[in-house]
Amino acid sequence: MNFTLIQASNDHKTVIRNLMQFYMYDFSEYVRHDVEDNGLFAPYPDLKDYWEGNNNKIPYIIKKDDKYVGFVLVKFINSKGRSYFSIAEFFILKKYRHEGIGKAIAIEIFDLHKGHWEVYQKDTNKPAQIFWNKVISEYTKGHFKERLENGRLIQNFEN
Repeated sequence: MNFTLIQASNDHKTVIRNLMQFYMYDFSEYVRHDVEDNGLFAPYPDLKDYWEGNNNKIPYIIKKDDKYVGFVLVKFINSKGRSYFSIAEFFILKKYRHEGIGKAIAIEIFDLHKGHWEVYQKDTNKPAQIFWNKVISEYTKGHFKERLENGRLIQNFEN
């Protein structure tokens, strides 16, 4: 597989903002998003925080053969006495799905950020649940916990 994961620089802001439209389109069947009067989905809330001095938010861009194919937004969360990493958003263009890129990128992200992890999916998003359950199960060799909370399926593990 000829793909690369790149920590997104300021030069990638527009790329991720544009790819986010495709992500929101795909995700709209699970959250019932509609486009605005201009025909676009509303901008992703606080996307700028991934570049503006917030070390707890890390954006990544995914390329295959020098073409943009997706992105990952990672957060480090400190709350209620807990600290953990979380995948805020994970997107691969449909054309490139089922090639193993998503799994390989997820593993690379986990390897880059050691510690406690919490990965969640909407309870209505069955394809994401299947994907993350399989990837996390393989990555942790089955050593993870899963729970349903507030309409989200959540996997917890430590690496």
